[in-house]
Amino acid sequence: MPIDESRTFKAINIALLTVSDTRTLKEDTSGDILAQRIAAKGHDLIYRRLMRDDKAALVAQLHQWIDDKLVDVIITTGGTGLTGRDITPEALDTVKSKDIPGFGELFRWLSMDKIGTSTVQSRACAVVARGTYIFALPGSNGAVKDGWDGILDTQLDSRHRPCNFIELIPRLLEK
Repeated sequence: MPIDESRTFKAINIALLTVSDTRTLKEDTSGDILAQRIAAKGHDLIYRRLMRDDKAALVAQLHQWIDDKLVDVIITTGGTGLTGRDITPEALDTVKSKDIPGFGELFRWLSMDKIGTSTVQSRACAVVARGTYIFALPGSNGAVKDGWDGILDTQLDSRHRPCNFIELIPRLLEK
């Protein structure tokens, strides 16, 4: 889809959260990939954190960032699989105002070319929570590349046509 170069790029503030029981920030290669892509696009990475797969702690962190007026978008990586410890989608269910079902559908369609039918094991998803977008990506390097390069790079660009997530931010809390 086209980027309309006649329009002005609007940088947004992004909080990045890796959900993992096995990684440290030093080993967080998927978080590093997202941080690099966020910066390369011209957005501001204002928070970055790594947390264990603990639903209550994750929900508390999400609430904190949702209520922070500086945060426009939260991107999570990890915790979207099928194991008992994978709780990111359930945490998003706790804080959400609305689902964005097309995000997970498109993510799985895009990843089909790379990992085949294994994509059905992904619970990548997105929601709006009190005016803040939250995008939950799987924790693998390939998955964060697919999610950013295939969806978020353009949908988080205010110049993308025919529409994008950024232009809707002022209207997310409409009644």
